[in-house]
Parts: sequence; C-alpha cells; structure tokens
Amino acid sequence: MNTVYLERVESTNLFAKSNLHDLADCTVVHAKEQTAGRGRMQRKWVDLGEGNLFMSFVLKPSNSFNEVYSNLTQYLSVVLCDLLDEFGVSAEIKWPNDVQVNGKKIAGILSETVMQGSEFKGLVLGIGVNLNAEKSAVEVIPDKAVTSLNLETGSYINLDDFRCRLTDSFFAGYKEFLNTGFPMIKEKYVRRACFLNREITVKVFNDDKKGVAKSITEKGELILANNNKEFVLTIGDIL
Repeated sequence: MNTVYLERVESTNLFAKSNLHDLADCTVVHAKEQTAGRGRMQRKWVDLGEGNLFMSFVLKPSNSFNEVYSNLTQYLSVVLCDLLDEFGVSAEIKWPNDVQVNGKKIAGILSETVMQGSEFKGLVLGIGVNLNAEKSAVEVIPDKAVTSLNLETGSYINLDDFRCRLTDSFFAGYKEFLNTGFPMIKEKYVRRACFLNREITVKVFNDDKKGVAKSITEKGELILANNNKEFVLTIGDIL
C-alpha cells in the first residue's frame, strides 16, 4: 500500500482521478482539509473541520471492468461498520452504502470509475467519516441528520489511528472480495440494513420508486415490491 498525504485539496477523489496515471494500485490518498467534497447523486459532503477522515482508495485490479467492482462501496460500508463496533458504536447501512448511527449519517462513500475510451483505467473509492465535530456544527447542517464518532462515544478520536485501522481492514479482505463478490459480505450487510421490510421511496435518476424493501440480491441489488410487482434496483438513493 502506498500513501499520499495532502494538506488541503478540493476532494481526494478529484485529486486521485486527475493523477490516476501516476498513482500505483492500492494507493491511499488522504487529506487534512477538503474544500469541495462530494457524495453520491452530486451532493456536497460537508467538511466539519480538522480531525475528520477524507480519504480515497486508488484501485487498479485489472485492465477491464468487472461487475464486482460496483459492489466495492458496499464492501467498504461493511468494513467501516465492523470498525465502528470496536468503538462501541452500532452502525447501520442505508442502501446502497450510507453508514448511519442512531438514524444519523456518520459516513459517505463514493466510487468513481475512470475510463479512457473503452479501456478501464481504474477506480477511485472515496470515503468521508465524521470523527470529531462540535455538536453545534452538526446541528446547523440544513435538512440533514448528521453525527460524528466523538459525539457518539464522548471521546476524541485519533484520526491517524482510525485511518490506519480502516485501511488495514479494507485491504485484509479486498482480494478475497474481488474473487467472491457480494456473497462474501451479504450476511453482514443484511444484518446492518436499516431499510428492509419498510415502506420506502427510492430516487432513481429523475424517477421516484415507492414500495416495500423486500430483500437484497446476491449482487447487492435492492428488491422493491409495490402492488404485487417487484422491481430490481441496481442504483438509487433512499429518500
């Protein structure tokens, strides 16, 4: 594993994508400050200041895109949940990969594939985790239920220690996950799922799908049931 440390950057994902050609496989890019972090569906990732995790994995597992790469965000969400257990915090997953504690978002994950024409060049897997924040800071985020690990535990979180533990855990199972795919983590993922058997609305591009979240497939897809019909969703955002 190689590491790149940045004092200040727009986003670690943007830096990694822009410099992908020069970054080796399994490089970790992390930053002290991130000024324009992004989440899924083009949402902004709010920077709660120093002491929080802004990091991207640069992954070049092959010369062609494999379907399992789409599940790496779910793999990372499970890895993060397992790590949060070690801090005495019980985390849940909101499909496909948002990590929550007590119904409040604590982390966001964003995967971006880099292509050159039809050639797969690699992917950038970014993660932001709220580790240290003032209660007043998270309370003023508009229309968001947000928390941080220090607020949940009552203790300051050592950023370097947390980052090292997360990266070590990620790479410990990374190769096996590439070979096995989503079934490797399905049991853990389903156990963490906070949305199953509930009436939900999923935004899929410009369309809203409503129904009961019935199950998760062997590929990490969401089965949504409505009026005796079932929909298999491969992408979307639970509202």
